[in-house]
Amino acid sequence: MKTIRRRSVATLLAVAALAVFIGCGSEKAIAQSDAVLVYNAQHRSLTEAWAAGFSNDTGIKVTIRNGSDSELGNQIVQEGSASPADVFLTENSPAMVLVDSAGLFAPLPADILSQVREQFRPADGRWVGVAARSTVFAYNKNKLAAAQLPKSLLDLADPAWKGRWGASPAGADFQAIVSALLEMKGEATTAAWLKAMKQNAVAFRGNVAALKAVNSGEIEGAVIYHYYYFGDQARTGENSNNTAMHYFRNRDPGAFVSVSGGGVLASSKHAAQAQAFLKWVTGKGGQDILRTGNAYEYAVGVGAESNPKLVPLAELEAPTVDPSKLNGKKVIELMMQAGLL
Repeated sequence: MKTIRRRSVATLLAVAALAVFIGCGSEKAIAQSDAVLVYNAQHRSLTEAWAAGFSNDTGIKVTIRNGSDSELGNQIVQEGSASPADVFLTENSPAMVLVDSAGLFAPLPADILSQVREQFRPADGRWVGVAARSTVFAYNKNKLAAAQLPKSLLDLADPAWKGRWGASPAGADFQAIVSALLEMKGEATTAAWLKAMKQNAVAFRGNVAALKAVNSGEIEGAVIYHYYYFGDQARTGENSNNTAMHYFRNRDPGAFVSVSGGGVLASSKHAAQAQAFLKWVTGKGGQDILRTGNAYEYAVGVGAESNPKLVPLAELEAPTVDPSKLNGKKVIELMMQAGLL
């Protein structure tokens, strides 16, 4: 009886400590619990940094299972209520929408949602932004002058760009950009642009490969996300020294800022710990890692500052796109019809 009573007391103390962390976020929780399992489609190094910081502050362990946006999103949908995952993190929001549409996320409490700026979270409140990345046109400085740069993403459909630009159409990054185009301009315009892309663009396997091709002069420009350039510059610059970033701005589809998402599965066996993890990532600890680390993704927390090397979010003049309306399934269908997948 004494053993059982001691265990009960220990359990109550752990729950109470966790409640303190969730409630105020300012004290270190001394919670002994099973590890939180994160299905991670974000960059491994970033999520590992988040997990280490969270565990250090709370005592809660985090287990990470890595994969791509579409791979893990579809896996969660297939697993349904039997999924062992507690948290799902993505690079882009269409995979979050896929899982959300299947009714597999639990609603998030207001103290998590309120930590993130409104434009970086869906209206339904069942997941939340954790980071963001800007669409850019990476171009070779030796081949293109400023006056020759496309003024809009839609300009790349012009036959004059045939063979001169590239992208990674099979990647979730590019598909998120097309999802924004679809939401902003509709199916007819998107289908026509993708058909022209099939004729004009050079396809690469991954954004790094596209950036390398721009840097070497194989192509003049590529549609990628900004952090590939900044990450390479922070290392050796060997794949980016001949390139520069062109920001479309003007609320253009090419100025789309993609939201990386995080959600707690409704089937989670460790819901309180999973919520605590997401609260930490969207709070000061997690957002500071974006400012000081080498992920070069934008911070999305209220009042949070991004890495000072980045063009400030306010200067990107990004279009307003509800992340919950990005239709990844339709985009894949349209890209297949255009022969890009």
